[in-house]
Amino acid sequence: MEFVSFAERHIGPDAHDTGTMLKAIGVSSLDELIERTVPGGIRLGQALQLGRPLTEREQLAGMKAIGARNDVFRSYIGMGYYGTVMPAVIQRNVLENPGWYTAYTPYQAEISQGRLEALLNFQTMVSDLTGLPIANASLLDEGTAAAEAMLMFLHARSRDRQDAMRFFVDRSLFPQTLEVLRTRAVPVGVEVVEGDAATFEPDASYFGMLLQYPAQDGTVQDLRQVTDRARSAGLRVAVCSDLLALVLLTPPGEWGADVCVGNSQRFGVPMGYGGPHAAFFATTDEFKRQIPGRIIGVSQDRLGRPALRMALQTREQHIRRDKATSNICTAQALLAVMAGMYAVYHGPDGLRRIARRVHGFTVKVANIARDLGYTVLNPSFFDTISLRLPPGVTDAVVRRATQTRRINLRHVEEGVIALSLDETVRQQDVTDLAAALAEACGKPAPFLEDLEQPAAQLGGQERSSEFLTHPVFHLYRSETELMRYLKRLENRDLSLVHGMIPLGSCTMKLNAASTLLPLSWPEFADIHPFAPVEQAAGYQLVFEELSEMLAQVTGFSAVSLQPNSGAQGEYAGLLTIRAYHLARGDEQRNIALIPSSAHGTNPASAVMAGMQVVVVKCDELGNVDVEDLRAKAAQHAERLSCLMVTYPSTHGVYEEAIREI
Repeated sequence: MEFVSFAERHIGPDAHDTGTMLKAIGVSSLDELIERTVPGGIRLGQALQLGRPLTEREQLAGMKAIGARNDVFRSYIGMGYYGTVMPAVIQRNVLENPGWYTAYTPYQAEISQGRLEALLNFQTMVSDLTGLPIANASLLDEGTAAAEAMLMFLHARSRDRQDAMRFFVDRSLFPQTLEVLRTRAVPVGVEVVEGDAATFEPDASYFGMLLQYPAQDGTVQDLRQVTDRARSAGLRVAVCSDLLALVLLTPPGEWGADVCVGNSQRFGVPMGYGGPHAAFFATTDEFKRQIPGRIIGVSQDRLGRPALRMALQTREQHIRRDKATSNICTAQALLAVMAGMYAVYHGPDGLRRIARRVHGFTVKVANIARDLGYTVLNPSFFDTISLRLPPGVTDAVVRRATQTRRINLRHVEEGVIALSLDETVRQQDVTDLAAALAEACGKPAPFLEDLEQPAAQLGGQERSSEFLTHPVFHLYRSETELMRYLKRLENRDLSLVHGMIPLGSCTMKLNAASTLLPLSWPEFADIHPFAPVEQAAGYQLVFEELSEMLAQVTGFSAVSLQPNSGAQGEYAGLLTIRAYHLARGDEQRNIALIPSSAHGTNPASAVMAGMQVVVVKCDELGNVDVEDLRAKAAQHAERLSCLMVTYPSTHGVYEEAIREI
């Protein structure tokens, strides 16, 4: 039996098409083409051991089997990741629509007006909810966004504070964010100091601070005095926050924060075991030339009509290179479009309804817990409560009661649990939570109908300002209206549904429809990243097999899947090289040789990794000038840390001299 292979469907050209193209460029076969373009010294002598290729049906059946190994519980773990409802109109018309997911980075504004408007919606949403005038078009994740805020404050120090190298972090910060901060701080010489913001006394050795609002334990507190004290001492203040919480809470921009960052995931983007999600970054007008990432701005076309474009690009790595404010480039544009359209679809009234329902259910669970003998450790909250267990009740007993109901809570420490509710919670979920808490302490489950309508417990931080006042957030309430709006925007873009895009870049990868389908399956979409690892056996298998395949393809012995983009991958590689030299006692080795033809992220990442960039010349064809490389390697031999090359080069060429290089 013969089946159509995945490659035949996905790649497209048949034997006749291939022959025509080969004839046009003057070669007789693909083998001859490779012979003439890929240096013999780098070609593999044997086939990769990757197993038999699958058909599309086999691949989908295999993914179904892998997904079945994941065990989807109701996860109320929180910590920046929450259940959400992706509107079907957004799933069908954005996430699963190649008109949105195959378009190129919008460097050419004339063929990108649809996406630029969608990203401007995202920026407007973030700016309104955070109370800050400027927002970018997304970053990679919340931890990265917080680290970018720290580095932006570092670079913005005044001349009289150049010796300030300490950054204060409140102990209520999510632990994963703190770990990213620590990783990013070391190469640039910053000391991260963790403590209690309420008692922190800033001095001249600090240049900034980072707060969490609401706090990790769920507490909603008034941070005005903390912020005022820090700013009066010359510190910049950044805040990690939650967009849905800011629907009801006073936004950081209204109490003096310089930056607000966070994750837009709960605006209709599934948890997906941790990503990908679009982080957000909002700041004041003072930092508009230091803010990382893309900014979409309103301009005019040649006829004077309003038009959109990427603004203030001279900050960015593709222009400033080693002097860029960040190595971030495209970030999570598709997820930002989805989050922005979630706000367009629901509007301010819909978001208030969702936020009030989440808060109301949380208050109800808090009241139930108190009645059962639990101590609510944070009297003010939005969606998260921390509970001390009643005397005699152990963590193990609580785990049994919740696990039998397929519920995940966060076990903070012995005797303390926390739970975070979300948009997906309904009355039955609250009933099940109440039953689990009651069973754990040996009491009958309460009748929820007997409970009074809960009063808000937002700690006096209720929001009074309006948000999402632009007409775009009020026009598209029905599915048909939003579908038509999305189609109008899509038709103003050029993507692979219209024709070939003759640009080469790390972003130009077309994923086949069959490989994207599992993204929407609940067995992959609804797993919390901090769920017990045994509930994610399917994901673990994917990680294991993918790592093995990538190691086989690259020729390395081990692979990290952690970096969230090419820029983050090269940064992780540079940190690995830096750690290697430090382990050998070669602290002086901090010179990175980088060709002038390299992608802008390369020198930007090297600087972030604490290295000094030395540029190597290239010839008129973009190839590395080997003699200049040899001279500079000799000149910096004592301090040489690494050589960073792109292969094939940014010109699309496999350089003949790569082994010599």
